[in-house]
Amino acid sequence: MDELVTIATRVGIVGVALIGGALFAFSAFIMAALKRLPDAEGIRAMRAINRTVHTPWFMGPFFGAALLSLGAIVMGGMNSCEPWGPVLAAAGTLYVAGVFVVTAAANVPMNKRLDVPDPDDPDAAAYWNHYLVVWTRWNHLRTLASVGSALLFVESVRLMG
Repeated sequence: MDELVTIATRVGIVGVALIGGALFAFSAFIMAALKRLPDAEGIRAMRAINRTVHTPWFMGPFFGAALLSLGAIVMGGMNSCEPWGPVLAAAGTLYVAGVFVVTAAANVPMNKRLDVPDPDDPDAAAYWNHYLVVWTRWNHLRTLASVGSALLFVESVRLMG
């Protein structure tokens, strides 16, 4: 069982790190590049990104890391007397709460709202400028949560020794 937990944790590290890297790209330069475009073009580009993200290349690691994180919460809780148990549970909790829940509660609803207006409508431009700021702030949080989760997963493997 211990070997299975270690393997699953290492796979979790990869998934969380992949998602963290994708989220970091948005925080570091993608959103800034979209902001430089005329509003209607930026909206169209972000809509295209939001449609394109629904591929196994992104959704596999995104949901896989969430499932492994839920397992980490359970296994960490069941092994709370082990030095790695609370760290593993914290790693899973940080990903689930800081990445998965924030995505579902903040970023996805904003994406859905962005998909509604005609990009050439002046009201769409007003929402787009709001979106650029608020969506990106939530993304910064997701990025930090993913990095923190990856670090905690790594530390839990180290403690498993």
